[in-house]
Amino acid sequence: MEIGITTFVETTPDPKTGHVISHAQRLREVVEEIVLADEVGLDVFGVGEHHRKDFAASSPAVLLAAAASRTKRIRLTSAVTVLSSDDPVRVFQDFSMLDGISNGRAEIMAGRGSFIESFPLFGYDLKDYDELFEEKLELLLKIRESEKVTWKGGHRPAIDNLGVYPRPVQDPLPVWIGSGGNTQSVIRAGLLGLPLALAIIGGRPVQFAPLVEIYKRAAAKAGYDPSKLPVASHSHGFVAESAEEAADKFFPSTQQVMNVLGRERGWGHYSRASFDAARSFEGALYVGDPETVAQKIIHLRKEVGITRFMMHVPLGTMPHDQVMRAIELLGTEVAPRVREEVSRWEAEQ
Repeated sequence: MEIGITTFVETTPDPKTGHVISHAQRLREVVEEIVLADEVGLDVFGVGEHHRKDFAASSPAVLLAAAASRTKRIRLTSAVTVLSSDDPVRVFQDFSMLDGISNGRAEIMAGRGSFIESFPLFGYDLKDYDELFEEKLELLLKIRESEKVTWKGGHRPAIDNLGVYPRPVQDPLPVWIGSGGNTQSVIRAGLLGLPLALAIIGGRPVQFAPLVEIYKRAAAKAGYDPSKLPVASHSHGFVAESAEEAADKFFPSTQQVMNVLGRERGWGHYSRASFDAARSFEGALYVGDPETVAQKIIHLRKEVGITRFMMHVPLGTMPHDQVMRAIELLGTEVAPRVREEVSRWEAEQ
């Protein structure tokens, strides 16, 4: 069972003071967070790609590379790379370079993206949303398979027996499919034999169990061994010494972000009652003291089949020292509990 962190490198207004941290400062803070995550024994750190004012990381590979030479063991992944609006050649090259710098610790998590700012920015039409992803994923996987590539599609110039360099340390370079729970996307991941990462950020996480089963059936149908395919979750969370402290610290920025996005997407008002319901044992918020958070992750492993848990922290803007303490507790208190219990449970199966 792998435990890690994801971040979107947000630069939203501080919910108490209204102060907005600079993009540069937040980027430097995230490097420190990755270094700490490595030091406390976490397995993976993921950085999301966005192209708007309230997010600082438009290129996850650059930020991850900054941390690669200062870390030793932790795996470094995008979360996600918006492949639909990017060039698969450049994506592969960037992460191949990251793989070299980190000596084999890079991963790509490819997704269609829930934010759409990159499409007009790079000249793509949203009506091609699904077609772009399918075509570009095909090219990315073809580049991964072979040093020399011959390929033709409808949204990018053809490639005629050209080499793509540098080549990564890992062969193959890991490519995950990131999904918000769309049935078509989990089937695609299964049929391609690619690891699956699910964004479980609302409702009851156990409701994702049927999707994991659909994914595994698709993988088996395509000739892959489902037991060898990892499944990850990305969920909002925060750890503090007590459940009350964790909730009180995580709620203000969470409410602010959820209500801003809610106004953009037509969601209802996000209240403290909504927050408290989501941090119940069956809810999708992993907020609490180490034992509470550990037990929720163990439950997710047993009931849904998740083999990698990635806690998204912070959500919005929180004091850097609070985020660092949450990462420390996740690595030193939560992860050992989870690994021990999951190992015991698996031995009994």
